[in-house]
Amino acid sequence: MDSPASFQSQIYRSLPEIERADAIVDRISKAITLGLLKVGERLPPEAALSEMFGVGGATLREALSELREQGVVETRRGRSGGTFVVNQPRTPTDTIREWFLSTSISEIRDIGDEHSAISTTIIRLACERAETHDIERLQELARALVLAETPEVRASADSRFHIELAVSAQSPRLANAEIRLQEETVQQLWAPLGVALDPETATAEHLELVRAVAQDQAERAQKLVLEHIRRNIFHLIDTKLTLGYAQSIQDAP
Repeated sequence: MDSPASFQSQIYRSLPEIERADAIVDRISKAITLGLLKVGERLPPEAALSEMFGVGGATLREALSELREQGVVETRRGRSGGTFVVNQPRTPTDTIREWFLSTSISEIRDIGDEHSAISTTIIRLACERAETHDIERLQELARALVLAETPEVRASADSRFHIELAVSAQSPRLANAEIRLQEETVQQLWAPLGVALDPETATAEHLELVRAVAQDQAERAQKLVLEHIRRNIFHLIDTKLTLGYAQSIQDAP
């Protein structure tokens, strides 16, 4: 039987292009934003990066040049040289505000539903599989949030904790899902656009999660993570309503 016409547009759509300079810039910037690359960390050598990204040297150099212009990395010469992360990328406040204005409450709630489903499985598996060094690492990352001094660094510390929790569950698919979800909302959570999240409260919740994992209390851990996500989703919705009201006042004749 021939494929229906509605399927043909999906089957025979144009193939994705090879990663180009702008895609590399986006990939590295997101890795820094999520705490997967830290300020002060050295990137792999250019030859290794070219091979890993599957691009030519010229394309990679173009990407690194753009990151240098943005002040995100710098390249140092000499035996101990290389390309180092020197700053957190900054997403313009207007871009984050537009996300809130263009994303519906039902869409935000749906993000929370997916995150709840992913996180409860992650935390259950972490209770079963996390090792002593995982617990120690999670405690360290949880405390990093309260020490962060800017919204960008708080977002990075928050996402890195949750990604590391997923790593301790020893499921690459779940870890990738957590990374995707963090990319969607972590900057919005910590953006100074409404009532700010309290880093001390978030840190306390993270430490409670670590204790539950360390004590293999899966049921309690799942309850805690659901409450944590629910609070975050309520915060996103509250920020959206605040910005939407301000916009309606501004647009009023």
